[in-house]
Amino acid sequence: MQLFESEPIEKTINTEKKHNFSQLSTNKMKDREDYHPKQITSQGFGPVLRNHRFLLLWSGQIFSQLADKIYLVLMIAIVASQFQTPNQPIGRWVSPIMVAFTIPAVLFGSLAGVYVDRWSKRGVLVFSNILRGVLVLILPTLLWLTEGYNLGVKPLGFVLLLGVTFLVSTLTQFFAPAEQAAIPLIVKKELLLAANSLYTTTMMALLVVGFAVGEPLLSVSDRLAAGWGLPWKMGKELLVGGAYVLAGILLLWLKTGERKEDRRKESPHVFQDIGDGIQYLGKNHRVRNALIQLVILFSVFAALAILAVSMADQIPQLEAKQFGILLAAAGLGMATSATIMGYWGQRFSHVQLSLLGSFGVAASLVGLSFATRNLWLALLMTTLLGAFAALVGVPMQTTIQSETPPDMRGKVFGLQNNAVNIALSLPLVLAAEAEAQFGLRLVFLGLALLAVVGGLLNWYISHTGKVKLTTEDK
Repeated sequence: MQLFESEPIEKTINTEKKHNFSQLSTNKMKDREDYHPKQITSQGFGPVLRNHRFLLLWSGQIFSQLADKIYLVLMIAIVASQFQTPNQPIGRWVSPIMVAFTIPAVLFGSLAGVYVDRWSKRGVLVFSNILRGVLVLILPTLLWLTEGYNLGVKPLGFVLLLGVTFLVSTLTQFFAPAEQAAIPLIVKKELLLAANSLYTTTMMALLVVGFAVGEPLLSVSDRLAAGWGLPWKMGKELLVGGAYVLAGILLLWLKTGERKEDRRKESPHVFQDIGDGIQYLGKNHRVRNALIQLVILFSVFAALAILAVSMADQIPQLEAKQFGILLAAAGLGMATSATIMGYWGQRFSHVQLSLLGSFGVAASLVGLSFATRNLWLALLMTTLLGAFAALVGVPMQTTIQSETPPDMRGKVFGLQNNAVNIALSLPLVLAAEAEAQFGLRLVFLGLALLAVVGGLLNWYISHTGKVKLTTEDK
């Protein structure tokens, strides 16, 4: 009898060994950056668009980012109509506004992430939008009350304009990490690539709208407001402020699934928490590499925004002020590529997409260096640049969202926001100087080299990173 009972016991032991070995192998494979399942569960945007919670967040993004993209156009319009004198360069007024808009991004990006981890994501999204809307909507009243008064050598209204811009930018630093942290709360992990593709497509479409039709939209708004009998030509402020407020109202109905007990109740230790985020990035090479890739990508595009002005000036068919056409072509390429990725991107690993994108960005920049006199070649190269940039940006953002645990997302996205803002700011200062010293072609070639190095570094570290086993696996 004992003999017959031992056989099933032995089979059970062998089965458990095989199961444990199989599970261990699966865990090892999942720790590899280039691992992806054979079966693709998501095809296109359909599953994401059927997610009602994501639709609410996406709708809020549309109105909020539309307001973001037109805000600086609004500031320039206010300056031109109320503060600039005849034959005076507008740059002396616009530069302080750009500085007021940039400083909060550098100072508060990481700090905002610490608080986002402890606050309701929906609450941050709602209040940051509504408060930005209120600040914009009260601008006409503030400018009317301060008309004719000066603070030192500057009009008091212009000083208040700088203050409002600073506050709007500060609130944006809270909105950005909360938005990114909310996506993985409402979207399944296997659908994150499609969700980020749709977000990128929308962001670039709104960027094109902001460049192309921002000023006409503000003019139409002013005419409509005048037709309704509203004072102070406040149609522009109604458009931008109303978009912010509408985004906040839509997000009131967003359910992220957060519970009060899931959020930390202790007071934030700001520098310690920022240090925790940096320490996490130091330990997780995949998230760190993705962040580095994004920083490089945004640096390239910030430099492109400056270099496009000089490039448009050199192309016979364009004038310098028409540089937006080149940027719009890049936006079109990025939106198209992100859409395609939403349908077929899950067939490839994030590292494969990033490496292909990095080499494509580099090749496009090399092409741009030889297109300074040819409009059609320049448009083709900038479109390809945007398309390949999406192959880097979308999967790297998805990697950060899927790999970062919920209690660290605010810190990590805050650090990401801070790093990206610095990456956007430095080229604005350095690109023009580099062009003056070395010429447009050499600067493009230098950016191409930077893109290749970033892609190869990410690929190398991802394939040589050590796979750590858990205690249970061991």
